[in-house]
Amino acid sequence: MTMCRGSCQGAGRPDMTPVYPTAGSYPDFARLVNRDTAQVDRRVFSDEAVYQAELRQIFARAWLFLAHESQIPGPGDFIRTSMGEDDVIIVRQRDGSVKALLNSCPHRGNRVCMVDAGSKARGFICNYHGWSFGLDGGLRGTDGKVYEKDESFEKAQIGLTPVAQVASYKGLIFGTFDPEAPSLEEFLGDFTFYLDIMLDNEEGGTEFVGGAIRSEIDCNWKFPAENFVGDILHAFWTHQSGAQAILGGGVDLGKRYDELAFQASVYGHGIETNLDKVGNTRTLGYPELVDYVFDLSERARARLGEVRARAIGAVSSATVFPNMSFLPGQNTFRVWHPRGPGKIELVSWTIVNRNAPERIKDLYRKGVMMTFSPGGVFEMDDGENWEYSTRVNQGFVTRQQPLHYALGLGSEDLERNLPGIVHKGSLNDANQRLFYTRWAEFMEHDNWADLQNGATAAPARTRAAAE
Repeated sequence: MTMCRGSCQGAGRPDMTPVYPTAGSYPDFARLVNRDTAQVDRRVFSDEAVYQAELRQIFARAWLFLAHESQIPGPGDFIRTSMGEDDVIIVRQRDGSVKALLNSCPHRGNRVCMVDAGSKARGFICNYHGWSFGLDGGLRGTDGKVYEKDESFEKAQIGLTPVAQVASYKGLIFGTFDPEAPSLEEFLGDFTFYLDIMLDNEEGGTEFVGGAIRSEIDCNWKFPAENFVGDILHAFWTHQSGAQAILGGGVDLGKRYDELAFQASVYGHGIETNLDKVGNTRTLGYPELVDYVFDLSERARARLGEVRARAIGAVSSATVFPNMSFLPGQNTFRVWHPRGPGKIELVSWTIVNRNAPERIKDLYRKGVMMTFSPGGVFEMDDGENWEYSTRVNQGFVTRQQPLHYALGLGSEDLERNLPGIVHKGSLNDANQRLFYTRWAEFMEHDNWADLQNGATAAPARTRAAAE
């Protein structure tokens, strides 16, 4: 493309129509995940070309978590977040709807919102040349109206680029840059059955309390995502000292583990749980919370059924593909924002039932700070492991060696009538294998028909049958 010379007479006006990326196909990258041998090539954690493909294939297409409804309750309330490496503003409109906008002025690209969150905003202004934008992203004016005096300037055609689709599920707001993406509920699929363990265990729904905790970890984003999707095995080694300090003993999966524990996966979203009712909650160190969860579990049986009611505070973990995770019972909720193949920004919150007593909400907030914060007894353990896994995998000879993801091969549970692809026991690599299978599907497919009908799609099981 060449810029016009001289007076530019007769030149066409700039086309400021939003541009959304189209997917490609990276079969060579997809083959880095070998489903037949349950192996993953280490280059998926270190290669810059793979990372750039992820930004295009995954983060520019998938539905990504943006905010909780409780963070932007009124018109003009906003929060700043990321979709991949794209800076985004989530803002409540005057009619109560929610929009997500690229936080980049269309003039020179500067941020128009510098703060993490705010309330009752009337719009956003770029510091560079004074371009101002309404809550809907439309251009409202320029400094000194210099541009408006130019006959070639079409203000109505210029604005902040909107995220193509925004939708919510029981308080969680998601967005996608892909206008052709299926609905949010189609993307989540039957995994909403498991999300409701956290989001819908009593009337009133949920809220975030206590603000956000931000930190950086020098690791690839997939290590924490796969850890939360189904790796309880690490707790016996990694978190032994923390469990000893808080509980006076090691991690205990409960007496009925072999009978109750399972993993379930839908489209790479996954949860592992042993249904021990309060195993995760106990690690927060407050007996009052344990009593609260025991009572909540009993009350939730009519609402959720026996299986999900037992999982509310159990030793469990979950990830919504690609990068949103949470721990039932410990009530930490987090997003792993990629910042390159070897760095993430972790943003975490405490999620609680809106109708819970204020004392209970405060105990959850303190418990999360003690366990899963940058100085928390468990998060420090995890961060070190993920950093060394990322760093060591960069070695030239090291990255020629495949990684082993074969624990629990052949353990699929065809008898337990639950939604998703279900495997026996939570000590299993099953959900991690399916997480990377989903990753490979995004690398290979350039259309949603193939993406939604691949190996990670759930068998046809109804929720009614599951309960």
